[in-house]
Amino acid sequence: MSRDAHGHLNGSHAEFHGFSAEAFGFLKVLSVRQSSEWFQANKDVFERECKGPLTALVLRLGQALATRGIGLTCDPARAIFRIHRDTRFAHDKRPYKTNLGAALTRDGAKLSPGVLYIHIDPEGSFAAGGFFRPAPAAIAAIRTRVVERPAEILAAVGDLNEAGLMLDRDDVLKRAPRGFEGAGHPEIADLLRLKSLLVRRPLNRALCGDGDRLIETIASFAVAVHPLLQFGWAALP
Repeated sequence: MSRDAHGHLNGSHAEFHGFSAEAFGFLKVLSVRQSSEWFQANKDVFERECKGPLTALVLRLGQALATRGIGLTCDPARAIFRIHRDTRFAHDKRPYKTNLGAALTRDGAKLSPGVLYIHIDPEGSFAAGGFFRPAPAAIAAIRTRVVERPAEILAAVGDLNEAGLMLDRDDVLKRAPRGFEGAGHPEIADLLRLKSLLVRRPLNRALCGDGDRLIETIASFAVAVHPLLQFGWAALP
């Protein structure tokens, strides 16, 4: 990878060959060797096999998504999650995460609503897209749009289902949210109870190790999820 005059990686020259067995091995050992001494001694492996490829993946995705008209910001400096955990208020004081992650959003801020998330993990990698536990005002706005435009959201969900992608229903309210109790259509009532509007696509180890196939798989996934993202974004400022 080359860098421009400001020191930023140049996406037009980014090469991504996939994640190596060494990358997964590093993360696997890190899960049991949670010490700064071990991490610092092996930091070159992390930089070369984990952070470097993830940076290249985000840059290459930027190119692939742009050609498909998907408006997501692919700036590695903003998209990639740090390997260090924030333990200030956590019961779990382990200092390091044991996965690699990146979140692509409209404005580049990781916590902005509407995301394409990439998760690389020895225990199971995946891509996810949609709205993960939006803030109260945001989920209320999205639910209002669901009620006002039922045909539009049902069409988007139907297209996802045809692509083999099902909304995550593990995170659901027991009853209709306050203010949305009167939804008559059973499918709409079901959608209103979801805390997230999110779909996932597993990424197996062989796929993660094949750069071109992984880029194509995630980009195609983003195309499938884009109507859901657009529906939610239209409800938000």
